[in-house]
Amino acid sequence: MKEFVAYIVKNLVDNPDQVKINEIGGSHTVILELSVEKSDIGKIIGKHGKTINAIRTLLMAVASRTGIRINLEILEEKQQP
Repeated sequence: MKEFVAYIVKNLVDNPDQVKINEIGGSHTVILELSVEKSDIGKIIGKHGKTINAIRTLLMAVASRTGIRINLEILEEKQQP
């Protein structure tokens, strides 16, 4: 699943080398934490969240074949004071 998300996201952003995905696995649920360059967050979210919702829909469809649940979270950098 991690590679699937990486493929999609890297083709959407301007800085594909800055894409980082952390996979936290459980027995029935997998959480994918997505981190991208600050300037690329808008491209991942899309207008009114349509792009991220489409990616999550694709993930749910692929995950349903294996019988697990997947959550995709976008991590935002904390701003320096």
